[in-house]
Amino acid sequence: QVQLVESGGGLVQGGGSLRLSCDASPRAFNRSPMGWFRQAPGKEREFVAHISWSGDSTDYADYVEGRFTIARDNAKGTLYLYMNSLKPEDTAIYYCASQTYSGSYYSTRAYGYWGQGTQVTVSS
Repeated sequence: QVQLVESGGGLVQGGGSLRLSCDASPRAFNRSPMGWFRQAPGKEREFVAHISWSGDSTDYADYVEGRFTIARDNAKGTLYLYMNSLKPEDTAIYYCASQTYSGSYYSTRAYGYWGQGTQVTVSS
């Protein structure tokens, strides 16, 4: 059974920090590149960060570069997103996803497995 479960979201003041976690079943996680996406109300789901299956390579959207860090613990089967210097515009539901298709990892179409999402709300 494939399962991705996010946690760690919540309400935080602007400038604050949060750590999101995504616990994944082996089929979704082992040797799979992983990504974080987010979706704000009335907007399309957008790319946040990507990490290779080994963890050696990471990539970020411009709007989170320098503030967010993606990481993974392959022994635990857990994906993380460390979020610092949060802004109100970071408010969204955050999703982790397992990349199962080739192509651009900036696109949601590259990901075959998704979690249910965790809400992050940043107050001004």
